[in-house]
Amino acid sequence: MREEEVVEGVTRILQQKKENGELESEKLQRFIPHLTPTLIDSILSCNTLCSNPTTLLSFFNCLQTHAPPPLRSSPHALLSILPPLLLRRKFSDAKSLLISFISSDRTHALHALLLRPRRSLSKPLLDTALGAYVHTGHTHHAYLLFQKMKRLRFTPNLLTCNTLLNSLVRSLSSHSTLLASGIFHDAVALGVKPNTNTFNILIYGYCRHKKFDHALALVQQMPEFGCFPDNVTYNTILDALCKKGQLSKVRDVLTEMKNVGLVPNRNTYNILVHGYCRLKWLKEAAEVIDLMTKDGVLPDIWTYNTLVRGLCDEGKIDEAIRVRDEMVSLKLIPDVVTYNTLIDGCFKWCGSVEGFRLIEEMKLRGVEMNVVTHNIVVKWLCKEGKIDEASDAVVRMVESGVYPDRFTYNTMINGYCKAGKLGEAFKMMDEMARKGLKPDVFTLNSVLHTLCMEKKLEEAYELTVQAGKRGYILDEVTYGTLIMGYFKAEQEDKALKLWEEMKGRGILPSVVTYNTLIRGLCLSWKTDQAVDKLNELLEKGLVPDESTCNIVIHGYCWEGMVEKAFEFHNKMIGKSFKPDIFTRNILLRGLCREGMLEKAFKLFNSLVSKEASVDVVTYNTLISAVCKEGRLEEAFDLITEMEGKKLEPNRYTYNAIVNALTHAGRTEEAEKFMSKLLEAGQDVKPHETSQELDASGDIMYSEQISDLCTQGKYKEAMKLFQESEEKGIGLNKYTYIKLMDGFLKRRKSVSKVAQPN
Repeated sequence: MREEEVVEGVTRILQQKKENGELESEKLQRFIPHLTPTLIDSILSCNTLCSNPTTLLSFFNCLQTHAPPPLRSSPHALLSILPPLLLRRKFSDAKSLLISFISSDRTHALHALLLRPRRSLSKPLLDTALGAYVHTGHTHHAYLLFQKMKRLRFTPNLLTCNTLLNSLVRSLSSHSTLLASGIFHDAVALGVKPNTNTFNILIYGYCRHKKFDHALALVQQMPEFGCFPDNVTYNTILDALCKKGQLSKVRDVLTEMKNVGLVPNRNTYNILVHGYCRLKWLKEAAEVIDLMTKDGVLPDIWTYNTLVRGLCDEGKIDEAIRVRDEMVSLKLIPDVVTYNTLIDGCFKWCGSVEGFRLIEEMKLRGVEMNVVTHNIVVKWLCKEGKIDEASDAVVRMVESGVYPDRFTYNTMINGYCKAGKLGEAFKMMDEMARKGLKPDVFTLNSVLHTLCMEKKLEEAYELTVQAGKRGYILDEVTYGTLIMGYFKAEQEDKALKLWEEMKGRGILPSVVTYNTLIRGLCLSWKTDQAVDKLNELLEKGLVPDESTCNIVIHGYCWEGMVEKAFEFHNKMIGKSFKPDIFTRNILLRGLCREGMLEKAFKLFNSLVSKEASVDVVTYNTLISAVCKEGRLEEAFDLITEMEGKKLEPNRYTYNAIVNALTHAGRTEEAEKFMSKLLEAGQDVKPHETSQELDASGDIMYSEQISDLCTQGKYKEAMKLFQESEEKGIGLNKYTYIKLMDGFLKRRKSVSKVAQPN
């Protein structure tokens, strides 16, 4: 078919419509395969068609439906049809066409053509296209179009500018606010007159990146452009300052707000209430609510829910209940968020009775339990080890018409893992998948932790491999858990190989994960290698904490290299390391174990003269050492000095003395000493040697601490660990690994189960 026939045929069909005004698309279809971008331009150059936007839209839609893929995906037809639409001020239709095309334009062919067009483009077309790219989330492409408009000296619409600025300041890029500031100045230079909303957008961007001085400076510049700050301006700054905890600046901004004649609104007060609650300044938060009422601004349910949350977080449940009652007296009906917060707080601080009473109360008040309410109950039951009751709670949840979400399943999976019911945990994972809820990395880490605790390392590693193949994003906790498992099984080579694999995947280890690796190497008698990892940590710009350095010092002392421990200690002090009481006790114990008593006393006297902190462990370490050497008078002097510092001797202190007296043949003194101590309620075993005490204590404490860690009772395990430290009992290395593993899990897990919403 000749080109002239195609143009003439299509033009005739477009000009002749059906009786109902629609195009005869059936007749058009025979011509569409012969169309080219050039022919489309010829067709649209007809004045009759250009004056009829409806016909143009119908024609374009017909092309998008029936044209072959190359023509359909070509931006040329779109750019041909847009100018007539914009000329007839059909901006909404033009933008809709652009948004639809951009959403499917994977190669960004339209954008390339807009930047390098075959013919000149109008300002309305570029302006509309810029807005469409922002609308579809292509902020960078919109920014490049703005730069083209700037080169052409086209003045963009204010709405377009504000839309682009808003998109930039809300993006994740750290340079977004800088780009937004540049666009603002360029737009002003092009003749755009900013409004208050323009400034509010920029102020939000500065506040988001904690550049408060820049934000406040913008407020001062607004009058230069004929704009004045409003409540949104100041509320944005106040919200950011409250989140940052800069309450002194909050007061100044609030004063300035009132000085310019603005009256704080409910949102202003709510921001202050939320800010005070975040900082646990609950009295001040309550005072803000009182001030609201005095200023004639009635608190809303969000205001009270914020205060209730703050009180519950601090365990002040009775006060939270009183606030709830105050809501009722003001005719504000507590909602599901109010009750969820109170119920969660009751379970956490008061136990189950009050929590379940509140659940019954919310039912009587006609407040429906939602998935969060059920999750709170399930979470509490799992925490108490009542996994079967938790399972029943999930069944009741479904029966009530509320379906479990990912958090419900994660809670149950974690509960089954802690209970050692790995099979049930895997069943829950399968059920999640069947319900269309993809298990997340928290689910994976819960199961992985249990496998490592049960020393099923091959299964644990295979789980991570399969998880990676199924699209799971393995995180730092995943690798940290498995690395700790390998160290526990004395498979240091596999642990280090996994460490390299983690870095190879681009997962950047934090100080916590470095501590895991460093501790594992130290307890594997590879402290020098651990120091290499510490140096690697420093090279990456990370700041080691006291725990990092103490691990290495303990490692050197563990290997009997006390001099190296001191060298490392002194080197780290030069790098701003601040030794704590644990550091000193580790070094002191290292000297005593190596029989370097004179150096131990020199260190001790140095600490006392500098008024550095010493505790029962410090004295017990020295008392045990001098008793083993038979230097009983020095031991008695140390006890006297200890009591002078109001440090109470404990069982280990007395056992060391009694055993030394018995070993020296001073049995009568030992018996008198023991009788006196028994009257004071101390449990002393006179015939137990210090070595026997260390050995039995090592086994007893190590087993108890390991059992508590397995049950997830890390607080109780830590108390027992501190007790063993005070008694000078050395735990086996597996116990240290288990403790580290437990606290790594507590610090790094990302559970969001049953958080009140």
